[in-house]
Amino acid sequence: MATKKRKVAQAKVDKNKAYSLKEASALVKDINCTKFDSSVDIHIRLGVDPKKADQAIRGSVTLPHGTGKTKKVLVLCTPDKEAAAKEVGADFVGLDEFIQKIEAGWTEIDVIIATPAVMPKIGKLGKILGPRNLMPNPKTGTVTNDVAAAVNEVKGGKITFKVDKAGIIHASIGRVSFAADKIEQNSQELINAIIKLKPATAKGTYLKGLSMASTMSPGIAIDTKSVQN
Repeated sequence: MATKKRKVAQAKVDKNKAYSLKEASALVKDINCTKFDSSVDIHIRLGVDPKKADQAIRGSVTLPHGTGKTKKVLVLCTPDKEAAAKEVGADFVGLDEFIQKIEAGWTEIDVIIATPAVMPKIGKLGKILGPRNLMPNPKTGTVTNDVAAAVNEVKGGKITFKVDKAGIIHASIGRVSFAADKIEQNSQELINAIIKLKPATAKGTYLKGLSMASTMSPGIAIDTKSVQN
């Protein structure tokens, strides 16, 4: 059952129109119907087959205006790296105790950074971390010996993304409190990063569909031509 506010929001979105990224970035603010500072999410449907290894798109990008959310970072490392991670503001630092906590079901973190040396120990956590997109991966810069730089990047607005089984990338690119131009610029930065990762083997249209929504608001369809500059 749609609430009164949601009905008003739905009436402002033309379901038959594909908006430009600029228009959508302003409209998503206008139709927000929550009292809190909602997350703004973008959904990108790609013409890829995620079952093929070279088409399982994943990567990372630093959003120019951050995400508007302070990310909780866990660094899994050997004792000699702990001080560097703590110094730059990692929320949790250690190894065995956190592996045990995760095995027991604890996942109250947004990003896990690990050093290559400890990856063999973390492998067994794949079933828990994989579905939550928390598994450290060299492709997203979350497996590294330079833990301080990795923590700084995450705290500074770096996000990771990967295509799901349906060929869609879902990512949070800001908050409704952001100015419309910042929502637009963050979205474009993510889209540019995804376009650069287009695999040579992907046939047909690569950017098949694009939409934006804030928490509990209706989705806004975006014209893919407006983002491929």
